[in-house]
Amino acid sequence: MSAATPLSDSRPQRLAIGMALGATDTGPVRGSNEDNFLIDAELGLAMVADGMGGHQAGEVASAGALTTLRDYLRRHGGRGTAFESADADATWSDLSMHAVALLHDAIDAANQALYMRNLAHNCIDGGGMGTTLCGYWHPPGATAVVLFNVGDSRLYLQRGGRLAQLTRDQTLYQQALESGMFDNLPARNLLLQAVGPSPRVTPEVRSQVVLPGDLLMLCSDGLHGAVPHGEIEQVLAGASAATLDADCARLIALATRYGGRDNVTVLLTCCAS
Repeated sequence: MSAATPLSDSRPQRLAIGMALGATDTGPVRGSNEDNFLIDAELGLAMVADGMGGHQAGEVASAGALTTLRDYLRRHGGRGTAFESADADATWSDLSMHAVALLHDAIDAANQALYMRNLAHNCIDGGGMGTTLCGYWHPPGATAVVLFNVGDSRLYLQRGGRLAQLTRDQTLYQQALESGMFDNLPARNLLLQAVGPSPRVTPEVRSQVVLPGDLLMLCSDGLHGAVPHGEIEQVLAGASAATLDADCARLIALATRYGGRDNVTVLLTCCAS
């Protein structure tokens, strides 16, 4: 099996909101790792992506979406850009709305980049490579983070010993549950949206206040689709900035123990106290 090639090293990185660390694993079944993760400490950006498409196209899609979004924010939303200077005296609400709008633009840029590559390979609308995309951005001067999601990778918040899912899966399964269906449900991994296959994508983007002592977890469905919620919560109950590496390893090992057959990616952020 090929080794994972994450865009960011699996080592602790200090962001303004706290310490972050990510890890990814091919898993016991897959021949390659189509997951990826990226942490940009200067931007205050952390995200995971779960690619699809086969023949290494999924690896290209996940890495491409992550780097395109990061590069867009570096040009338009980092320190020293018009975003920071324009909002020096802005209210929290104004800054948050501006950041949400900018993230919509960044995700659109990532989608267009992958979609054009699909068109170049004669992949019709809905075909070709694609990827989920989930993460958070802590804009310069902001008191909150901005969450974003396309697909079924997830962002969780652990606070006071309780683990809560902050993002909503964009899947047929979730849509069926919300419509009141409880029988003959579709498979959990059938996506309503992904970055790349279609010319338009509608991400979930919103702001979230984080508190000292909070723990944020980003993960692909290789974790949350295999490991029970309560067991993830138990692992994270003892997490701290000093244990992030071991906690990621424990979660990945749990996915294998529960028979997970997919790639697994986990990214933890311990918010500063």
